[in-house]
Amino acid sequence: MRHNQRRYFYVCIMLTCITVTASAQKPRLTFTRTDHQVEINVNDKPVASYVFHDKLISRPFFAHVKTPRGVQVTRNHPPRKGDRDDHATMHPGIWLAFGDLDGADFWRNKAQVKHIKLIQAPLSKRNRGSFIQLKRYIRPDNSVVCDEEFRVSIRVDEYACFFFLESIFSSKNEFYFGDQEEMGMGVRVATPMSEVSGGTLLDSKGRQGAKRIWSHSAAWCDYSGEVEGKKAGMTIMCHPDNFRKSWFHARDYGLSVANTFGRAAMKKGEPSKVFVKPGETLRLRYAVWVHSGANVESIKTAYKEYLNLGEEQ
Repeated sequence: MRHNQRRYFYVCIMLTCITVTASAQKPRLTFTRTDHQVEINVNDKPVASYVFHDKLISRPFFAHVKTPRGVQVTRNHPPRKGDRDDHATMHPGIWLAFGDLDGADFWRNKAQVKHIKLIQAPLSKRNRGSFIQLKRYIRPDNSVVCDEEFRVSIRVDEYACFFFLESIFSSKNEFYFGDQEEMGMGVRVATPMSEVSGGTLLDSKGRQGAKRIWSHSAAWCDYSGEVEGKKAGMTIMCHPDNFRKSWFHARDYGLSVANTFGRAAMKKGEPSKVFVKPGETLRLRYAVWVHSGANVESIKTAYKEYLNLGEEQ
């Protein structure tokens, strides 16, 4: 009996040590908030900034996004020496924007997406965190198109950061989403990761390269490459509960956009106008998986994890 008790005691100690070690190895996610942004940190090192106010861009966005190992996967904002400098004020990192929202152009910064407040302040626990923002879409004449409740949840591990993004649009007046290429959830990868610099584009249907992917719908689209000899990538994931599948606006210079609205622009039918009536909402859900180099099976597994999260993002 005493021998069994001693054995049980030693097993418990071993299991406790294993648990403590595993917990210690798990990255720690924290937030640092200022008046113009929320900085996202892993083990006290910044991996992204969610910017509310910027001198060059009149809508919120994620900038300087990195893997947990510190490899930057988005182009510098603003572009620096050695970066491709096209669309400098339209492609800051990770963003949601619309070239035609009730006739106003929020993609090209001709109208303003204003940060109103944080409905939920940034909260984190171990390797997870979240915040909720209220945005307001304002025309050049200062009239309001609609509001957006933007829900952000983040999960990190040793190799990847998972950004779960949900937007809920509403207004007291009817408004519509128009039909353009420049509509939806976009990413601009670091210049060395672009296809023209040796990077690769791959979608869930097995299509490779911007020319084959452009205008086609897919559950996800991955953009990967190397930065200073280190592998990294970003995968845009589209939730199947969105009102329509997303077509991908993919470009070899480093752009990938999941476009749910541009039916005619993507050469898939008649021009589309998606109306939202007073008292109704339109909900969009996407995820961006920032990884340290992943094969197809790893991307598929991550997408399944995204779907299995259900409402508890």
